[in-house]
Amino acid sequence: MFKDDQDCVLIATLLSTKVVLNIIMSIVKIRKITSEDNKTLGQLIRDVLVEMGVPKIGTAYEDKALDMMYETYDQPRRSYYVAEEDGKIIGGAGIAPLEKEAREICELQKMYFLPEARGKGIGSKMIYTCLGFAKEQGFTRCYLETMPYMESARKLYQKLGFEDLDGPMGNTGHYSCQAWMIKDL
Repeated sequence: MFKDDQDCVLIATLLSTKVVLNIIMSIVKIRKITSEDNKTLGQLIRDVLVEMGVPKIGTAYEDKALDMMYETYDQPRRSYYVAEEDGKIIGGAGIAPLEKEAREICELQKMYFLPEARGKGIGSKMIYTCLGFAKEQGFTRCYLETMPYMESARKLYQKLGFEDLDGPMGNTGHYSCQAWMIKDL
């Protein structure tokens, strides 16, 4: 069945990697935000933005919503989800209508993860969760803003069907974000 020992080692490695990823995903819980998450999540987002070298002005860093995420997303056609591992919040993302745009366009907002959460498939799972909610709410397109140098995030977005735009849409107030993407739902 196998040509040699190297084939066996390769197959065992691939299977163990898949098993490890499945275990990680079964440990990580994605749930809706609660009011108790506000302080932790606001700090997490600010910490990640600083780590990534994102300007503090003209980005999510200065959004007043960071200190009241639950209240911001506890409204019609909005939802925010947190990724939690062993009771610790390790990231999150949300969906809301895109301000000053057509009713059927939403925005993927404030998607940030701590370093230990990256590269494990959690971002993909989070996006699928958010886009599922968006579809349930009747949105037909999803917009997002990011930074050009956030290459890993941009690759993930492209892999999931987001396409680059030449300029911004709506009125997010994030004039420092210089990369814009959209996806048909």
